[in-house]
Amino acid sequence: MPPRSSSSTPAWFARTGARDWRCAPAPAEVRDFHASLPGYAPTPLAELPALAAELGVGRVFVKDESSRLGLPAFKALGASWAVHRALAERTADGDGRGGAVTLVTATDGNHGRAVARTARLLGLRARVLVPRGVHPQAVAAIAAEGAEVTEVAGSYDDAVRLASETAAAPGALLVQDTAWPGYERIPGWIVEGYSTLLAETDAQLAAAGVTSPGLVAVPVGVGSLAQAVVTHYRSRTAGPPPALLAVEPGAAACVLASLVRGEPVAVATGETIMAGLNCGTPSSAAWPYLKDGLDAAVAVTDADAACAARDLAALGVSSGPCGAASLAGVRAALTGDGNGERRAALGLGPDAALVLLSTEGAAANPHAGHPLP
Repeated sequence: MPPRSSSSTPAWFARTGARDWRCAPAPAEVRDFHASLPGYAPTPLAELPALAAELGVGRVFVKDESSRLGLPAFKALGASWAVHRALAERTADGDGRGGAVTLVTATDGNHGRAVARTARLLGLRARVLVPRGVHPQAVAAIAAEGAEVTEVAGSYDDAVRLASETAAAPGALLVQDTAWPGYERIPGWIVEGYSTLLAETDAQLAAAGVTSPGLVAVPVGVGSLAQAVVTHYRSRTAGPPPALLAVEPGAAACVLASLVRGEPVAVATGETIMAGLNCGTPSSAAWPYLKDGLDAAVAVTDADAACAARDLAALGVSSGPCGAASLAGVRAALTGDGNGERRAALGLGPDAALVLLSTEGAAANPHAGHPLP
């Protein structure tokens, strides 16, 4: 694969000290729960030497979430664990009303489908609110799970607010993958659910002879998956801690803006093919982890994400633009003007092993087939 570099300097933030920050780990029982589900299997960790040569590092691995528990994205890990915990709590409180429960959520696509699938498997109802800009095929996929879908003439943040209001109805349970003050328990369980992906990655890297990666790149919407990544790697005691890189669309770089400001910032979002990352406000639960545990953040263009998705497909990894954002972000960080300073900020030498989280397959994002609207 030929080298790809840009003469432009990307929107970028880096800080020191993140690798020294520590937090508590996710609960160990999460992976056992997922392993008990029908159809569970670890997703592949593909090694791609062509990317290592292009990026000037030792090894590159891509965690391929194009097929997870029967869905084309990683989101079922969080939805299934959070619903399991929430229903168990309702039962313990004497509020277990079985089929009377309606799961409610807002989504840019994959989370809503995961909640709808979880509801269908448990014999529950689901109501899913989607903002403007979500592809009709993604909306249809959610409806095909049996959910009632409501399209909102507004942004993702608008859909989240409406979902919260909708969930005030009797028997409704809000299962939202972003948090705000007063609503943090269920988003926290969703984050815990994502820990299975990272536990799998540890085992797969060990089998490949890698004790600890030098860098992990994660696509970011509201930051819940990034919170799980920070939790996992900043709670480990074995091996040197990796650099953690957040990647966002330039049209919705709320975490990058927040890191620059040093406090949570809401940004106005634009149009992007990275629909699942088109979020304007960081999760309140994620923010403390991102502020202290991330080494760097970078914003990428739609064109770069589309190119990365095509290149991953050519190397045998199905990835939509959101998942391919990891590759686009690493390219932005490690190539082009000023890349020497960015490599130094990430602590990357020529022998470093990189892990790129590809969070969705091409089938999860219909924009993947038509990358530049």
